[in-house]
Amino acid sequence: MKNITEVIGTFGILPVINITEKELAEPLADALIKGGLPLIEVTLRSECSLDAISIIKKKFPQMTVGAGTVLSKSAVDKAVAAGADFIVTPGYDEEIIDYCNQLGLTITPGCSTPSEIQAALKKGIVSIKFFPSELNGGIKALKLISGPYPEASFIPTGGITYNNLGEYLECGCILACGGSFMASADMLKNREFEKITQNCKKALNISLGFELAHIGISNSDKESANHTAQVIANIFGFETRECSASTFAGSIAECMHNKKFGEYGHIGIATNSIPRAIAYLSGKGVEFDENSIKRDAKGNITCIYMKEHIAGFAMHIVQK
Repeated sequence: MKNITEVIGTFGILPVINITEKELAEPLADALIKGGLPLIEVTLRSECSLDAISIIKKKFPQMTVGAGTVLSKSAVDKAVAAGADFIVTPGYDEEIIDYCNQLGLTITPGCSTPSEIQAALKKGIVSIKFFPSELNGGIKALKLISGPYPEASFIPTGGITYNNLGEYLECGCILACGGSFMASADMLKNREFEKITQNCKKALNISLGFELAHIGISNSDKESANHTAQVIANIFGFETRECSASTFAGSIAECMHNKKFGEYGHIGIATNSIPRAIAYLSGKGVEFDENSIKRDAKGNITCIYMKEHIAGFAMHIVQK
């Protein structure tokens, strides 16, 4: 049985869609999958919402499908019967939470205050919908509110756009961002499925946030590395900083004390989330060297190398 929280966190994006015509369910799901987002929260706001969930699960059983805007236990039953993998409520509803817990069903309740978050945590809920996010202060408020609750992860929903998506996903407390920005009502109405696919890819790129972190330069020993770093520092006015296995010139040139990773060196790529990046790149066939993993004091991966070298350079991803 798949861990729904891990699945959602793998992508960092949760499409939250009101499907108003059941004929739209299959092509929409297909567009999301082609865009790299095989998951969706179908809000129960239309007469055909349950039919849409059923159609998606039958046609694309690999897709993770949630039922949103769930307001009663009977709605939970109907959603599960239709094939929903998880439940989302707009607010904190103890009765529905208890019922889902009894069923062993993943539920993400909507919370907007510390009291509601604490209540959810006491129920064993660690994935919490922060709703409506922007009206409740957005990422600035969420950073403050989440501080006392390091065990909680949040899915902010409401007011998320491409303009603020990156800022949200750079925050460590964010599991994923929910919204319909990749598939608006007008796009669905106009059957713009290719555009939806492209929007999903754009959202994923923002979620991963890949960018150059630094260039590594292989050296034969520590003395050579320090010399290389000093030469670069002198040219550009950088400071040098010696670490256990390398010496940095500024933040862009890492002069290695050996040639362990890469004949000529390595390329470091920074990302918003290493777990998301590993899942995404693994799906593209990239293999990782498990022996290269570095972790922080909390056990989180901070660096991992890919197995394949390119033109004599190793490549690794690092946590921003």
